[in-house]
Amino acid sequence: MSRPRIVIVGAGFAGYRTARTLSRMTRGRAHVTLLNPTDYFLYLPLLPQVAAGVLEPRRVTVSLSDSLPDVRLVLGEADRIDLDGQTLHYTGPEGEGGTLTYDRLVLAAGSVNKLLPIPGVAEYAHGFRGLPEALYLRDHVTRQVELAAAADDPKSCAARCTFVVVGAGYTGTEVAAHGQMFTDAQVRKHPLRQGMRPRWMLLDVAPRVLPEMDEKLSTTADRVLRQRGVDVRMGTSVKEATPEGVVLTDGEFVETRTLVWCVGVRPDPLVESLGLPMEKGRLLVDPHLQVPGRPELFACGDVAAVPDLDKPGSYTPMTAQHAWRHGKVAAENVAASLGLGGTRKAYRHRDLGFVVDLGGAKAAANPLGVPLSGVPAGAVTRGYHLAAMPGNRVRVAADWLLDAVLPRQAVQLGLVRSWSVPLDTSSPELARVPGGPERRQEESARSGPGAAIAADTHDGGTGAGSSQGGAGEEPAKGQPGSRATQDRPGSGTAQRRSEEELAKGRPGAGPARNWPTDEPAKGPVGGGSAKGHLGAESAKGRSGGESARSQAGGEPPKGQSGGEPARNQPGGEPAKGQPGGEPARNQPGGEPARNQPGGEPAKNQPGPTPQPPADQPPPGPDTAPGPVKRSDAPDDSAKGDS
Repeated sequence: MSRPRIVIVGAGFAGYRTARTLSRMTRGRAHVTLLNPTDYFLYLPLLPQVAAGVLEPRRVTVSLSDSLPDVRLVLGEADRIDLDGQTLHYTGPEGEGGTLTYDRLVLAAGSVNKLLPIPGVAEYAHGFRGLPEALYLRDHVTRQVELAAAADDPKSCAARCTFVVVGAGYTGTEVAAHGQMFTDAQVRKHPLRQGMRPRWMLLDVAPRVLPEMDEKLSTTADRVLRQRGVDVRMGTSVKEATPEGVVLTDGEFVETRTLVWCVGVRPDPLVESLGLPMEKGRLLVDPHLQVPGRPELFACGDVAAVPDLDKPGSYTPMTAQHAWRHGKVAAENVAASLGLGGTRKAYRHRDLGFVVDLGGAKAAANPLGVPLSGVPAGAVTRGYHLAAMPGNRVRVAADWLLDAVLPRQAVQLGLVRSWSVPLDTSSPELARVPGGPERRQEESARSGPGAAIAADTHDGGTGAGSSQGGAGEEPAKGQPGSRATQDRPGSGTAQRRSEEELAKGRPGAGPARNWPTDEPAKGPVGGGSAKGHLGAESAKGRSGGESARSQAGGEPPKGQSGGEPARNQPGGEPAKGQPGGEPARNQPGGEPARNQPGGEPAKNQPGPTPQPPADQPPPGPDTAPGPVKRSDAPDDSAKGDS
């Protein structure tokens, strides 16, 4: 008799707990498969400490393969579920498709950023749902303080040192509290020229901080934030986001380069495609976490509307505590439905209280209903997190100890760019990469207006990433399917110089303007590459929005052998039509490239191998890369196309 197949979608709090419990209960009597975009479980409550430099990123992650040895891990994102055929279709991390068949399916896909119809928010704000977003915010805040310290203009300095957080819930409150401490520590070591102090603003339309929690917790958190210097404004939110700042609902305009969106979350849009009864975007289930009429389908965590048996007519809230407990009950009920042990159980919960980490020794907590503040609350909060984490406890405790006795390292690693973490996405746990396998059409429909293609083709953030970019950045302007990049706060020409000037002259960076090879021959089919792009022109026939395959980090264009950069061009391919460059893309027969005597045959047509000028040494393994010496006079008419 074959073993039953159990597939779990998502490895958040609910999915991870389900997989771990099923692994222990089935003991090899069932095939348990876990589908997740990443190979780790993320402990979300400690993510603000990653953004503030208290914890290193890997401290809040737990390896799925190591902690779930009897569970098969499949990397990918679910695309479509065939309920009648009991199959699940997914896309892997390198764009490959796959199919999983199941006897029992547990949906625990989690949640994504919640968007509101506010102009400019999708373009200029960043969420806080995944590790890439936390790493981006840490770099961005560090960069803004460093640029403010070097700025001569007091207005620019004040804008860079103003950080706006929208949403005074659990996440937003902790981000503002830790952020103020982080920037204050930076300024103490490197004071701003104008004697300014970083300003953090916390906005929410609710009447108080932490509106969903006990009022005593709210009062404690509000007092600590105000004492620390956070500008807390209740009953106020953002009316419009612009490149220069935000317009508040009370009419005030706040100049800023940082807008952090912590308004809330919504269930993963995957469940909407099932055509089953929903409750505010969540899949309706019975108290046993089973979908009515579908005995093989279970759901738990943020995607499931689980009846609250202690409050008839309501559903359990979307919190990590409930998701963790959902996972255990779902696993027991799945095992019981397969006859692998245990009995079916209805989900009931008892509120054990909440903890809110406010940075340093400050916290607000009410364990078992007992309100605490100050150092006792801080001790309870950290003890709770250590007990709740499924791994890395010693490393987390060691980082806390080191943070208490040593100064934090405020450095930019530059690992995540602004356009890599768009706010409007169905995959906040994944950073976008140039030429990556994005499910554009499906994600556009799943993630809201213009999510997939627009986020992949423009700098969707505030103050990081160049709008014209360099190697490995967003696609060039004018590529098929891409849209013109808009100016972002901190990404204008003058504001970009601090980042882009550092890259000039380095291998792989944009070619310096005084290089002879800076200007490509005029008129290649498909348009010239954008300024500073190395090989940024899109390959012919590519679908809209995808980065050119010749960009750093992407695949080579079709027809090129392996996509190697030209030997005589540092870091990228030479300009088309120049000696050693790629043959011009013309009609069969090889129309000559403009301004080149005789031209070169069309791409993919046999022709003579281009040779360097007579006074240029032939390329070879012992020849150092350098600019190609042109044998013809530069064409001034090509200026502006490079």
